[in-house]
Amino acid sequence: MADIVIIGDGPAGMNAAAVVHAHGHRPILITESRQAGGQGYRRPSPGLELDMPSLMGSEAGKYLALHARFEAIRSAIDYRQNTLVWNIENRTLHLLRDGVASTQSFDALILATGAMDRIAPVPGWTLPGVFTLGGAQVALKDQGCFIGRRVAFVGSSPLLALAAQQYRKLGADVVVIADTTPLLDKVAALPSLANSPRTLLRGLAYLGGAWRAGVPVLNGVTALAIEGDDHVIAITLKDSGNRDRRFACDAVALGYGLKPETQLAELAGATLVYDETFRLWLPRTDAYGRAGPGLYLAGDGAAIGGADAAEASGALAAHAALADLGFAEPGATMLGLRRRVGRLRAFQQGLARAFAWPVAQIGALADSVTLCRCENVSVGDVRRAMDQELGPVEINRVKAMTRCGMGRCQGRVCGPSLQEIVAGHAGIAGAAAGRLRVQAPVKPIALAAADAIS
Repeated sequence: MADIVIIGDGPAGMNAAAVVHAHGHRPILITESRQAGGQGYRRPSPGLELDMPSLMGSEAGKYLALHARFEAIRSAIDYRQNTLVWNIENRTLHLLRDGVASTQSFDALILATGAMDRIAPVPGWTLPGVFTLGGAQVALKDQGCFIGRRVAFVGSSPLLALAAQQYRKLGADVVVIADTTPLLDKVAALPSLANSPRTLLRGLAYLGGAWRAGVPVLNGVTALAIEGDDHVIAITLKDSGNRDRRFACDAVALGYGLKPETQLAELAGATLVYDETFRLWLPRTDAYGRAGPGLYLAGDGAAIGGADAAEASGALAAHAALADLGFAEPGATMLGLRRRVGRLRAFQQGLARAFAWPVAQIGALADSVTLCRCENVSVGDVRRAMDQELGPVEINRVKAMTRCGMGRCQGRVCGPSLQEIVAGHAGIAGAAAGRLRVQAPVKPIALAAADAIS
């Protein structure tokens, strides 16, 4: 019996496990989380009485069905929760659970590691009361609490309107939904968005609900500053008409879309290539999720595609792994899943243009703005390092000189903005600035745990 290991228990990982189980195998499903579902289909903490179907709205049916399918196989798989995979080498996973280190070999590895918020710094973004958009949703879904009573949703993401609707539904006051991408750019992206008309209509419904509720919905804004001394009190914006707008609030949910968690994929041997539309380094796979011998990528950890694409790509990667191991024959199911994944990811390419990463606004940030909050490195610190004689124009050299990206998050938060600052200040393309190289451990671990393996 082959060791088929899946990392991540969001929609992609859950579906991959279901497919492997359906073919008579016992997959090993490893996750850092306490409960399956990932971010989009997150379950509340045990004992918390939160009406998730109501909160999920039109997605409630898929939410309930996915969890029901997983519960049906849960006892039949090797499900390892609260377990960190901190390194991959020589077809071996290095694990840490409850302070105890261990290893796990694999014949096939399916990475369904998901994504995290992509953040563009603005003046005041380190104030208490500023959360990532995903963090605002975690607080609501996992703990049943708001990040504030008067919340501003700011950035460039289709999830702004969704999260705002969820907050309004449970009684929070949404003071503004402010998107940095101009409205005309959204209109221009409509042909690509037609690849998933149901999702498009759902997004328009979220915006319509906000308009009907009297929430200001702005496009083409520039986030000028988040105000406050020891806590958020307001956010100031410049709207598309070049007018300054100020919205009193006690919390800000900040998000500019998602970035795949690619660290484990890189350690496992995947090749990363620069995507100009997303302005991110993404793993290279074939149409079935293959990224190398015995390595398969699925869900948002491979390419941003949303929950529907994650489910389909998880099943597709599992079918590909089983076929490559000789346990199944490629067939019509794989071809249908491939087409579905391709169509949904084309939709996400349209979303990336409709909700664009604010390259120009990042490049125009003042020197005083904090770029790396882990190491307290400012935008000016980076520019001054680059301005030295023979100063660096490659992101890893800038990191070495400034410590930007050396903190606890290892550049997960500041990395995309650092790349834009470096490229913009050097006058080079985003790809030419390079990417932050990954190294183990991908997340902090106790030295004793590492010593136990070495």
